[in-house]
Amino acid sequence: MEMRKLGKTGEKLSVIGFGGIVVMDTTPAEAARYVSEAIDRGVNYFDVAPSYGNAEERLGPALQPYRDRVFLACKTQKRKAAEARNELESSLKKMKTDRFDLYQFHCAASLDDAHKILAPGGALEAVLQARDEGLVRHIGFSAHSEEAALYLLDAFAFDSVLFPINFACWNDGGFGPRLCEKAAEKGTGMLAIKALAKRPLRDGEPRTWAKGWYVPIDTLDEAVPALAFTLSKPVTAALPPGHIELFRLACNALDVLSEPPWASHNLPVSEAPLFQQTASA
Repeated sequence: MEMRKLGKTGEKLSVIGFGGIVVMDTTPAEAARYVSEAIDRGVNYFDVAPSYGNAEERLGPALQPYRDRVFLACKTQKRKAAEARNELESSLKKMKTDRFDLYQFHCAASLDDAHKILAPGGALEAVLQARDEGLVRHIGFSAHSEEAALYLLDAFAFDSVLFPINFACWNDGGFGPRLCEKAAEKGTGMLAIKALAKRPLRDGEPRTWAKGWYVPIDTLDEAVPALAFTLSKPVTAALPPGHIELFRLACNALDVLSEPPWASHNLPVSEAPLFQQTASA
């Protein structure tokens, strides 16, 4: 598994991450098995959030045997300091850990969200205090609004930003280029969601994958160039959609990218000429 640095943090993360939603609604035994499988594949980056059902209760115990070997990220959607502090403490308890390596403001969807996070008495105050206490090591945010993300990057020295980086958003929606440029300028680590997203669900369209709110790529033929595109950008890691089958698909696609004719001998995936050629197509 290729490892990449996360911005200025000095941390090195696996280029494929494990989203906690994968273990939502699984049995404890299944969760333990899936986490063990991810560790065996070289994954050291795990991400979870309170909004993922019972994912925290499942992921925490499953990660306990490996806690000191992994980079654990969590999130909060609370915007007031007291509420964010309460949710942080609840997540630590459920995850059976004494600290998060990365704590993120979840889903900054508008400038109003950004203002609330940064305001006096806002969530940032609580997370800064938690960092001083050693409960949080790095601070980031996730965003689906480029406007909000650009504002936050200019307003505070965040360690990371988590946002969609895929061929569809980049080429059709123009979402990604300005944010990548700004994050690189600030030295902020970039983490990617929706690398294996194909398109939004249409009105009334049933979900083929229960834990997905968009139509994911679910074949290796499509996953390889999609992942190639995302990892050709200056991102540290990509989080696949929330099913174990799609996590495995992303890992398998990375295996393909790591072998000829995609990769060149002794080059990281992102530096292989065929990787770059396909990713820019």
